[in-house]
Amino acid sequence: MTLRINDTAPDFAADTTHGPIRFHEWLGNGWGLLFSHPKDFTPVCTTELGAVAALAPDFAARNCKILGVSVDGVSDHHAWSKDIEASQGYAVGYPLIGDPTLEIVKLYDMLPADAGGTSEGRTAGDNATARSVFLIGPDKKIKATITYPMSTGRNFAEILRLLDSLQLTATEQVATPADWQPGDDVIILPSVSDEAAREKYPDGWEQPLPYIRIVPQP
Repeated sequence: MTLRINDTAPDFAADTTHGPIRFHEWLGNGWGLLFSHPKDFTPVCTTELGAVAALAPDFAARNCKILGVSVDGVSDHHAWSKDIEASQGYAVGYPLIGDPTLEIVKLYDMLPADAGGTSEGRTAGDNATARSVFLIGPDKKIKATITYPMSTGRNFAEILRLLDSLQLTATEQVATPADWQPGDDVIILPSVSDEAAREKYPDGWEQPLPYIRIVPQP
């Protein structure tokens, strides 16, 4: 099953460090960040879970829930969380899914169907492709996905910026340019006619090229 942007995020039931959940029900009417890890007690992932814990209030302010998944059991996650807090300085306050049967990482196309049915005996290298980030909208559709190699820690400040762009462009007929930060100018969508654009932006816009119309962020 290949997942693409605007596909419905697969629903599932799972055991987590916060108890059992049903994913779509747990998401409710807000946004969701689902990010995966190939193994507990691994160095790069330890720093990442700490980084997300530090940014948890920022995601909460954007009505975005955080959910981690690692190819190990919940008891390992509890022990790993203590290491994360001790070394990174932030407690992991969001739930971590236990996926020792590999069901969820397969469901999200992060491991092949023939990868087996247990995490036992598998190394982080065996699970290297379980390094994806999914941003999911209130409609339960995948709005963005990024996959990283094991050697490169994820930049969650960038993922927060991506979330800001997704939330803005979901409600306004604009796109965000390269390196955009909240409050920067934006681009009117090509699908919006000049006539319609003038109704919303009576002061006009900058137009460095015929197909680029730049306005302040609405």
